[in-house]
Amino acid sequence: MPVPFLGSEAVAAGRVRKHQLRSAFTAVFPDVYVPLGYEMSLRERATAAWLWSHRTAVIAGLTASALHGARYVDTSHPIELISQSRRPPTGIVTRKASVDALDVTTCGGLPLTTVERTAFDIGRCGAVGSAVARLDALGNATGFKAEDVLRLVSVRPRGARQSRTLVKALGLYDPGAESPWETWLRLLVIEAGYPRPTTQIPVLSADGRRRYYLDMGWGDRLLAIEYDGDHHRHDPKQFAHDIVRSEDLDELGWKRVRVVKRSGEADIRRRLARAWDITVQ
Repeated sequence: MPVPFLGSEAVAAGRVRKHQLRSAFTAVFPDVYVPLGYEMSLRERATAAWLWSHRTAVIAGLTASALHGARYVDTSHPIELISQSRRPPTGIVTRKASVDALDVTTCGGLPLTTVERTAFDIGRCGAVGSAVARLDALGNATGFKAEDVLRLVSVRPRGARQSRTLVKALGLYDPGAESPWETWLRLLVIEAGYPRPTTQIPVLSADGRRRYYLDMGWGDRLLAIEYDGDHHRHDPKQFAHDIVRSEDLDELGWKRVRVVKRSGEADIRRRLARAWDITVQ
């Protein structure tokens, strides 16, 4: 039996009896079943939602973004579908939208919006900062070009919902961001009035043996600002690597402002301003 599966199809094909559906399987959506106690992956949940639509819907939004490889997508988020159905069950969100054949691709047999159409959709929702974070995550996984998404804006009817948000978010989009926290930090720096930082700056150690990538910064000033996640402190191997990395960067003359989860915005601005003033172009 595939997982998930349509109960009506399985019964009609003689692969399972009706009483078995009630005793050995559970319905995750109407007529869509998995074995009792089975924990579905995001892809399996998306498959289940598509089966619920009788294989007519297109997977879209954040679900499509995750299937394209974007990280930091909440796996508990409802599956998003472009579908004509207006009464989806709990766990599925549907919306009626025009979707051309060129807007659809397949991934593991599932129809989903292309990377560019997915960016077009997720970049129009919510506040600009959140939209940028979503676009950064998708771009980090796929490397899509902002101009390709902007072309979709130009061919859509005028006044498409939240197009201004999308255009502004694409102007701030940077696929070099490797986490939502790096996106947040970059936007904070830009809002504070600094030149837009370069992301993922490659640096070679003085002896030429080690290569590093700085989260973001300004190469002409040898100044970087980086977000350190908790793994930097809790992983002994990572901690040892960070010590060598710091020594190498110090030797090359790089000054860094290091930010952690508990860093406040005012403190970050103050520390960056002090570092900016003492670096020389």
